[in-house]
Formats: sequence, structure tokens, C-alpha cells
Amino acid sequence: MAVADDRAASPDAELPAPDDRRASRDAGLPAPDDRTASRNAGLPGAGEAAQVSAFWRRLGLPGLIDVHTHFMPDNVLAKVWAFFDGRPGGSWPIAYRLPEEQRLALLREFGVRRFGALAYPHKPGMAAWLNSWAAGFAARAPHALHSATLYPEPAAVGYVATAIERGARLFKAHIQVGGYDPRDAWLDPVWGMLAEAQVPAVVHCGSGPHPGGLTGPGPIGEVLARHPRLVIIVAHLGAPEYTEFLNLAGRYPGVHLDTTMAFTDFLEYLAPFPPALRPRLAALADRILLGTDFPNIPYPYLRQLEALAGLGLGDDWLRGVCYHNAAALLGLDRG
Repeated sequence: MAVADDRAASPDAELPAPDDRRASRDAGLPAPDDRTASRNAGLPGAGEAAQVSAFWRRLGLPGLIDVHTHFMPDNVLAKVWAFFDGRPGGSWPIAYRLPEEQRLALLREFGVRRFGALAYPHKPGMAAWLNSWAAGFAARAPHALHSATLYPEPAAVGYVATAIERGARLFKAHIQVGGYDPRDAWLDPVWGMLAEAQVPAVVHCGSGPHPGGLTGPGPIGEVLARHPRLVIIVAHLGAPEYTEFLNLAGRYPGVHLDTTMAFTDFLEYLAPFPPALRPRLAALADRILLGTDFPNIPYPYLRQLEALAGLGLGDDWLRGVCYHNAAALLGLDRG
């Protein structure tokens, strides 16, 4: 969940040695034995990888599939982190402020078998460049899902077609940061192309953290009415319009929702999920997917998993959310 002042979009070296406290602090992580400071700062502490692994092993899973992480060119990611550093209204410490290779290594240690490496543009002429970077990233990071993005502009049809032809398995659209209307005429053939190819798009269309005139269920709902076969993954469960986006999922079989930041104490403070809606999460059990916003989260990765378990929807529900639903949607069991 990223919104930058300049509209900048949010993107196998070893981790610091266990006794290298200085490297750990320089990387923005607490010293490995500083458990109290870790809890107080809300940042990861020692042993998190083992705890994350224990979570999915207890469920009998081969690992996790996280559809909503961010990897992008260093200069773009630096702008995102700079925004969070100076975020108005409160602290947002980046929990995993690490070089790319260390972030990749950490996901491997967590047991994240595949992940969406999402980037998105904030202005015209940027998406094609991001897609080229993302294709190269997927080639050097084989556990990353080949991801791509889009923007309403004349070139969109061409570069989206190229990305699909080159094997993109997941797209990202950020209506809020991009400041565009998903009903834009330049995007209409793009949505049609994605619907025809059945390539999912993670769409930040909810009004959190800051509402806009083009966010909310209305505009994307009109897109779905025009392209009912479109497969989208509503980011952050559509926060704060949870009810309305669950309604869209009930209306269109291609609408899925990701859990990014949902149910954590952080998002519960900003946009609490109504407990009365939990049965609807159970009813849509096969269309809820794990997402986290790694690395740009202000708390440990484990907290997202614990928040999901705390819903009390059962182990079968967790198995679907944390692995099987994404595997089926993205054809990962087929390789």
C-alpha cells in the first residue's frame, strides 16, 4: 500500500551473519539478540524465518505463495522508501530495507516458493520500461512470477501484448498511485486482452489509505461489467470498502481478493474489517490469496500469517489462502 508525494510507484547474497550486529543495524534490522527492541520497534527479530516456516509446515504445505510483494528498479524503490520515511500522519518503518539480493534470500528462507514481483507506473511512458525491467528480474529470480504493469496510454495495447507473449503471469494496476480511471478508453482493449488471455491483474482499486475520485468499487465495477471474464485480484481485500468488493466477488467469478496487510493490527487501526463479514471470507474460500506488501511493511512478515490464523476460519481455509488458491489460479502446479 504505497502512495508517494511525487507519485512514484512501489517495486543471493547472504543475510548478515548472526553475530554481525553492526551489519544488522546498518541494514535497518534489529540486532539478532535484541528481542525487546525488535518488539518495541515492530520490526523483525531473530528466528523469524524459522517461525514462518513452522507456520506452513504445520499446515502440511510445501511453502507459501505470496501474490503481492514489490520488486522494482532501485531508484523507484528508493523513492517509495523516502515517502514512507517522511509519511505524514505517523511512522511507517520499512521492515525489510535491504538490498535486492538479501530480500530474495529472505523470501527463500521464509519458504515463499513463488511471489508476485509487482511494480507500477505513476506517469505515461513508464510502464514499458518497468515491464522490461520486470522481465529481466524474473529471469534472474526464478521464484518470482513474471509480472507486468499498465497505464492508460496509446502504447498500452502493444506493451501489454508483448508482456503476455513473453510469459507474464501477473499484472499490476494501481489506480490510486497512477491517478487514472480504469474505464479510460486506452485501457478498454487492454482489459479485453487480459480477459481473453485469462492473465490475472492485481488491482489496487480500494480507497485506502487515501480515497480518490477514481478508487472504490464503482469504476472497476463498470470495467467488470464490460469485461465479465476479466480476472482481477483486489489488493488489500479492497480496504476500506470490504463489503462492496466482496459483493463484486459474488457477482463475478474472476474477482479474487488478496490479504495484503488485512487483519494486522496496523490496518485494523486504519480500516477495521467488520467481524460480521468473516463468514463471507469462508464462502469465498477459494478466491482469497495471500499477499503481504513485502518488503514495504512496518511489521514482521510473520504478523500477516498470524493475523490470518487468528480469524479462526480453519486450517483448510489457511491452506487455500496461503498456497493452493494461487497455485490453481496461476497454473503453478503445472509449472
